[in-house]
Amino acid sequence: MSMNALVRLDHVSKAFTLHLRGGVHLDVVSDVSFSVAPGECVVLGGPSGAGKSSLLKIIYGNYRCDSGHIWINDGAGQVDLARAEPRRIIDLRRTTLAYVSQFLRVIPRIGAQEIVAEAGRESGMDAAVAQARAGELLEMLNVPSRLWHLPPATFSGGEQQRVNIARGLIADRRVLLLDEPTASLDARNRAIVVELIEAKKRAGCAVIGVFHDEDVRDAVATTVLDVTQYAAIAA
Repeated sequence: MSMNALVRLDHVSKAFTLHLRGGVHLDVVSDVSFSVAPGECVVLGGPSGAGKSSLLKIIYGNYRCDSGHIWINDGAGQVDLARAEPRRIIDLRRTTLAYVSQFLRVIPRIGAQEIVAEAGRESGMDAAVAQARAGELLEMLNVPSRLWHLPPATFSGGEQQRVNIARGLIADRRVLLLDEPTASLDARNRAIVVELIEAKKRAGCAVIGVFHDEDVRDAVATTVLDVTQYAAIAA
């Protein structure tokens, strides 16, 4: 494994207990180990239900893993997110981890540019710089400027997702997690997202992603990791 990895998973396993289904034990992934160095993009491959999105949520700390270690290099040292306190996980999200999901979850009445700029300010970016950068990203992603002051709840699905992408990419984070970011985008905007991901890689970001679109996956991946090899087998 790379010694300069920004993310390293060591023997990570996860299962859910479905209490509403009589305590059924649902295995997700078992014994996952891989690392991602600066400038690399590991794409998680495999069929629907293989555990790709769950694995991203584990790396982000939304799901706790049952065993193993998730080492995150925050610039000062290695942090085991699998054992970190909630406050430390929140701190990592503010300084080190960026996450773009398939859905935009925001306060309904806040305008699109403000939503993106807020993510920049939260990472320590100067307010004026964050506002300007938010506008640049929205323009790059073809969100018309006449919409910037409007809440994204009024937008189309594709427009909402482009706001979501801008929000996730505005800050300079060391680790970028992408869960189907281009699923609702047309070819033109998918190509722009590819350019933005490539720029993050050139800047030394470690990227881990799930992509429905083969053309996007092939364009950004340095490695494709078949998650089915980590399919957990119930005892």
